[in-house]
Amino acid sequence: MPESSTPQPSASPAASPASPNTEGPTPARQSLADAGIPLGPLDGRYRSAVAPLTEHLSEAALNRNRLHVEVEWFIHLAHHEVLPGLHPLTEDQEKGLRAIVTDFGAEGVAELAAIEKETVHDVKAVEYYIGRRLPALQLERLTPLVHFACTSEDINNLSYAVGVRDAISEVWLPAARAAVGTLRDMAETAAATPMLSRTHGQPATPTTLGKEMAVFVHRLDRQLKRIEQQEYLGKINGATGTYAAHLSAVPGANWPKVARTFVEHLGLTWNPLTTQIESHDWQAELYADIARFNRILHGFCVDVWSYISIGYFAQIPVAGATGSSTMPHKVNPIRFENAESNLELSNALLDSLSATLVESRWQRDLTDSTSQRNIGNALGHSVLALSNVAKGMGQLKVADAVLAEDLDHNWEVLGEAVQTVMRAQAIAGVEGMDNPYERLKELTRGHRVDGERMREFVQGLGLEPDAEARLIALTPASYIGLAEELAHLH
Repeated sequence: MPESSTPQPSASPAASPASPNTEGPTPARQSLADAGIPLGPLDGRYRSAVAPLTEHLSEAALNRNRLHVEVEWFIHLAHHEVLPGLHPLTEDQEKGLRAIVTDFGAEGVAELAAIEKETVHDVKAVEYYIGRRLPALQLERLTPLVHFACTSEDINNLSYAVGVRDAISEVWLPAARAAVGTLRDMAETAAATPMLSRTHGQPATPTTLGKEMAVFVHRLDRQLKRIEQQEYLGKINGATGTYAAHLSAVPGANWPKVARTFVEHLGLTWNPLTTQIESHDWQAELYADIARFNRILHGFCVDVWSYISIGYFAQIPVAGATGSSTMPHKVNPIRFENAESNLELSNALLDSLSATLVESRWQRDLTDSTSQRNIGNALGHSVLALSNVAKGMGQLKVADAVLAEDLDHNWEVLGEAVQTVMRAQAIAGVEGMDNPYERLKELTRGHRVDGERMREFVQGLGLEPDAEARLIALTPASYIGLAEELAHLH
């Protein structure tokens, strides 16, 4: 249904902000609204990044999907001769009906809008739009078959399911895979690049840069697998989900079977038990999974931003780009900052949709109607973030020298290895291995320890020769365990 709003009264002169004292009349401002300027950034500044979603989740796309559902329902009923007097359509008639959908463009959008102005009902306008085209197909007699036994929500739930499914499979998932692919590439190329870890912000057991990238790849891939397996449910069972009108008209038909085969014909999963609305639980599940993916990616952006700030990554300047309006030396990590913000905006909408759509008062209310019109915005902010992550990763260069220097300044991280070897030696019966943790704590806590000091300490412990040799050979850069191998497990 169209949404109405109450016009707000203009502010009185007394309530207006004070104007400067000027002579003569103030020139009238040009109207930006009349110039067709978009209200929001997704349809303005960032349109190129999110434009593919328009094909699936815009108002025009919703109406095209409504036409698709109505036309396929018409053909389905005729093909199965569900009603007395029906016969399968000719091939040309079916092609002509489907052309109503494929030919729906700017002219069709304008015509449908004009019809809706009269009907003040969006789905009824779709019904009339189709009815106008039946005479040319010699189907005028079957005009009553358009929207037969349907409530608006029968059409809407299927239209949204088709639109969301296609938006996810054709736009969001490819963008997500591309962004994760840039992380995967770095995980592979930096699999053996040693890096100082930081737990609680403090120097900790070294890892490799590739292994840390691989952790995020593994986490994000798990979410993508969940999203790829998502079911998209639909129903077409009447005003309160009882097939009451259907049975009144044709009591001998197996209406649940007709409904199931139709929903499955659309490539959706049949929901057999609903109120007037399809319950939207599948949407809540999907949006929660995407929000979780977004949150993991947000954490990645924060980490990369932090690595950039300490010099682990150098950013490759874009020719002609300005990092700061006043500080010419700067190359700001704007791609990751933009991604963070858009992931947060996406999740705010996805969380709201997940909470709102699973509730409906008794058999129907309209809270879902306006909510679902924001699905495109929710996914749009995520797609924009994915684009920025992919571009941002392409502008990073690993600063190997900075990583190596950081490791060389933190020999104390080998304290973990030394005390663990001492524990193993004590278990093996080697004398003098008492209180290994405490002895390393005294050596390393609050002190900078260089390679020479660490080797002197190890040589004075009385370890067995092979154990001592292993520790003497160890450096912060080589103390990475299986990190390189783990980096390839994503």
